[in-house]
Amino acid sequence: MTCRENYSPMKKRSIFYLLAVVVILIISQVFILSSSTDNEENNYLNDFKEDYAVYAVDLPEEMNFAGENVPLKQFDVKESLDREILVNTYFQSQTLLFLKKYTRYIPVVEPILIEEGIPIDFKYLPFVESGYSNVTSPANAVGYWQFLNGTAREYNLEVNSEIDERYHLEKSTRAACQFLKESYEKYGSWTLAAASYNMGRSRLSSELGRQKVDSYYNVLLNEETARYVYRILAIKQITENPELYGFHYRVKDLYKRIPTKKVQVDTAVVHFADFAADYGINYKELKLYNPWLRNHFLTNKSGKTYTIEIPLEGYRKIDLE
Repeated sequence: MTCRENYSPMKKRSIFYLLAVVVILIISQVFILSSSTDNEENNYLNDFKEDYAVYAVDLPEEMNFAGENVPLKQFDVKESLDREILVNTYFQSQTLLFLKKYTRYIPVVEPILIEEGIPIDFKYLPFVESGYSNVTSPANAVGYWQFLNGTAREYNLEVNSEIDERYHLEKSTRAACQFLKESYEKYGSWTLAAASYNMGRSRLSSELGRQKVDSYYNVLLNEETARYVYRILAIKQITENPELYGFHYRVKDLYKRIPTKKVQVDTAVVHFADFAADYGINYKELKLYNPWLRNHFLTNKSGKTYTIEIPLEGYRKIDLE
């Protein structure tokens, strides 16, 4: 009898059934695994939905800028403000950084505004201009208040290869105050004064005259200036009501103003690295506190007196909580 003859019909059916069972088991396992993966994915998505959601923002029922009413009953005004609050609410990293910087820069700027007779709402303007950073714009506007070279010189800021007072927080703030006061005298409106800071008085006056209006909220402007005051308003609203817009922080999270002592210099400085070492700090630290020093030396041929800030001993590396 040959080997082929050993496989009876009964044995053939048994092998077939066994193979069928194996196939069914494999298919069922694949289905179970697939179902389990789908369930895990659904659970993950459900958990994610619970943890993160995007909401429409609450708008104030009434608001003012520098004591001037914002006409929120005008649909375009309301929607413009809504846009900027939305943008700043959901640009969380930038706005949280603004909130952190508030405690470092506002205590310096606010007293100057009060002394100069400028409404304190203008303390929010540098957040829009520069984020309270010493940056340079594509148009070469520089510093916290974003002065162009010519405008800076017009308002008595020193600008050269060694000194650039556009980077000096106190001096540039006072220069900005002078510009804003002149604009207010011209327009009789702090809102228009803010708009003029962005686009210049000449262009703003031209648009107001051409359109025969005298209100920021009624004049059609280029997009940047059209959004400008609303950006300031949005930062004001969120800063004054951070938790309403989902921002939470502790006191220790905020950036502190580091105490300094003032050193008068009325001669040349050969190298600021050596100057810094004499006060127990390094060149980088000297520049952090005095970004208006634009070179590693100072010729000072005129014998002018400059005030350089040096961090008080003990405040350089400790936790400022």
